[in-house]
Amino acid sequence: MEQLVKYEQLYTFTKNIFLKVGCTDTDATTATKTLLSADLRGVDSHGIARLSGYIRLWEAKRINTTPLIKIIHETPSTAVIDGDAGLGLVVAPYAMQIAISKAKNVGTGWVSVQNSNHFGIAGIHAMMALQNDMIGIAMTNASALVAPTFAKQKMLGTNPIAVAIPAGSEAAFVADFATTTAANGKLEIQQRKNKPVPKGWVQTHDGTDSTNANELKDGGALLPLGSNREGSSHKGYMLGSIVDIFSGVLSGANYGPWVPPFPAYIPMPLNMPGKGIGHFFGAMRIDAFRPAADFKTDMDNWIQAFKNAEPILPEQNVIIPGEPETAMEAERREKGIPIIESVINDLVLLGKKFGVDF
Repeated sequence: MEQLVKYEQLYTFTKNIFLKVGCTDTDATTATKTLLSADLRGVDSHGIARLSGYIRLWEAKRINTTPLIKIIHETPSTAVIDGDAGLGLVVAPYAMQIAISKAKNVGTGWVSVQNSNHFGIAGIHAMMALQNDMIGIAMTNASALVAPTFAKQKMLGTNPIAVAIPAGSEAAFVADFATTTAANGKLEIQQRKNKPVPKGWVQTHDGTDSTNANELKDGGALLPLGSNREGSSHKGYMLGSIVDIFSGVLSGANYGPWVPPFPAYIPMPLNMPGKGIGHFFGAMRIDAFRPAADFKTDMDNWIQAFKNAEPILPEQNVIIPGEPETAMEAERREKGIPIIESVINDLVLLGKKFGVDF
């Protein structure tokens, strides 16, 4: 059962919770907007449903709600940022803004981040570049839930990649995807609904196919994009590895099986080689390559050509990356955001704990 809740109600509640745990008004606002952007865009696994998870991390002293975020190394076009164990929802927008500022000055900006936490959906950070006529790139590593091709052991996170590209009269092209067949959040949704997952999403602890949404709790693993070798899972494995290296190895954050887990009750890995979770951001000024107006005209043409591609079925047109999310945001801002009963109950309990009425 679902309940429609207005964005404004979720915004007020979420910001008040972040204020209660010590965030400044500015950081609480940034964290709230970043978190709820997932619900608006239909990525329900990464929105308000994760709020209590962030609070549990704060209670476990793994999140610092008053971080001193700072640049620890930089060149005219690059920077490394230490997030001081802050909310990734705050650290990531800060880092992306640095990338944008550098791109304004020298054409492109590239920023890696160490010592951060889960940053919500990757797409919202990449989209920060759009209003500046820039292409935005965002990625992050995550706790090890994914077995590489041919492996039993979990070594990689779902490690998403997002790329946002501006257009003219058409909506921006926004690709935001996990490098696994399915993001862990989709498993969590199926768990809440007590339903199985499609074949090819997960494997058991010994590498056998499974449709059990709770398989990870029994020692199983998510599968890379492609599911198996015959489906080219090695390509998903490579994509996830690239994200891990750019986000973790390049920044000095943790990587591979040492990335800190999101659930606060899971013990931290032993012998961690870096600091916190790592991210990587890029911003590229269009006019560093060609006039922005000409590029956006061609992007409109590109988008229209793909939209007009002949569909296999007449009722199913070709979809441009970001198109469903744009439509979803417009609908949910008007009608409200559907929240399932278990999440509602979780928020009510969270509100009672901090004296914030839901």
